[in-house]
Amino acid sequence: MDIRSMTLEELKKTVAKEGEKPFRAGQLYDWMHRKLAEDYGQMTNLPAALRERLSAKYPLTALKLIDMQQSGIDGTRKFLFALGDGNLVESVWMKYKHGNSVCISSQVGCKMGCRFCASTLDGWERNLLPSEMLGQIYSIIRATGERVSNVVVMGTGEPLDNYENLLRFIRLLTDENGLNISQRNVTVSTCGLVPQMKRLADEKLSITLALSLHAATDEKRKELMPVARTWCLDEVMEACSYYFARTGRRMTFEYALVGGVNDTVEDAGRLSALAKPLHAHINLIPVNPIRERTYRQSGRAQIEVFKNKLEKNGINVTIRREMGRDIDGACGQLRRRHISEERCGLTE
Repeated sequence: MDIRSMTLEELKKTVAKEGEKPFRAGQLYDWMHRKLAEDYGQMTNLPAALRERLSAKYPLTALKLIDMQQSGIDGTRKFLFALGDGNLVESVWMKYKHGNSVCISSQVGCKMGCRFCASTLDGWERNLLPSEMLGQIYSIIRATGERVSNVVVMGTGEPLDNYENLLRFIRLLTDENGLNISQRNVTVSTCGLVPQMKRLADEKLSITLALSLHAATDEKRKELMPVARTWCLDEVMEACSYYFARTGRRMTFEYALVGGVNDTVEDAGRLSALAKPLHAHINLIPVNPIRERTYRQSGRAQIEVFKNKLEKNGINVTIRREMGRDIDGACGQLRRRHISEERCGLTE
């Protein structure tokens, strides 16, 4: 197993195999998850011989910064990292009054095929390791010099399609011996993988689960999200009810407003009916247009009408701030641009 993905208890067993005492595991864990060391050479309180053996047997997962774009409007930064196998992943750093948030990817590419998302256009390559998910956060902390208070697993990929690695990532991220980020400050999105949603409800976590809903009828949801052909809305809502009952954690419904598709007053009424029994919070997202699709963003007036209808129905609703609109802000855009440029370079 990748050493940065190991728990403290697993590290103790690892160093014991190397003939070392358990306290060495604590030192190693501290270097990897609190001091955010990039290589064993920085771990100066570990014996040189141990560092050499660990380096030979357990290479540290390291992400290489390929590109960084910074918004001139709000300071949002978009990062592109290369993994050890050359694959590329994106992350976003956002500064708010309540603290800094990082949005990370959970997979290289995505299988889900949502029609308005750039992440899925080049297909799915593989799942990310826990260390590769952590590495995005650690690299951004080193690059910005600022601490992170909130983490959103809402970048490229479907997190619940990478279930075991996601769960290990959450436990490492929130461990008191590491960054010690509160589980309540962690949000995980899903487009509605029903079995995994129910499984997650039984894990006794305090995270926020965000459902990428995007339509209030099966017909419209199937048009926007192929996953809706596998699990209908009734099944997804039943899984949401189960999650709420088991955790007591109010869910968030993510709803990307697509002009002329899902932004009518009737859509708002149906959405209210889905959200109200769960006391769900609705996050309206003005869809970020991508070149490869014809979907357009709803007009500002239409967005306000939609929001007002929800509020009149007693729904708690916010409109997501459009962070980083002057850079490749939408999920998958920066990665896709670099992949396209590399392909062009190979064919010239």
